[in-house]
Amino acid sequence: MTSEEQGRVLHDKLTRGESLSNQEQAELEQWYARLDRAEVAVLARTVASPKLAELEAQVAQATAQLQSVTQRIQTLSAENAVVRQQIAYLQRQLIQKSATQPA
Repeated sequence: MTSEEQGRVLHDKLTRGESLSNQEQAELEQWYARLDRAEVAVLARTVASPKLAELEAQVAQATAQLQSVTQRIQTLSAENAVVRQQIAYLQRQLIQKSATQPA
């Protein structure tokens, strides 16, 4: 039986209220300590990752750029709508002017 399996068996035994020998108790505590060290190592890699912080900064920068571009597009769309209205007005005037002039 591997130490991993043995640790699980001892943990199960203890949680069911069974007694452990001094040797078993020591093995279980060592197993818990290994699990804790492994968890701390995983968390340290995840939390302290400079790459993660760099990626988050890049995402924030890209988001700000997208917001700026979106605002500029909305402004241009509004300006284009005004220009289209002006063109339509000028076309109507041209049609009316050409209709009133003799051929």
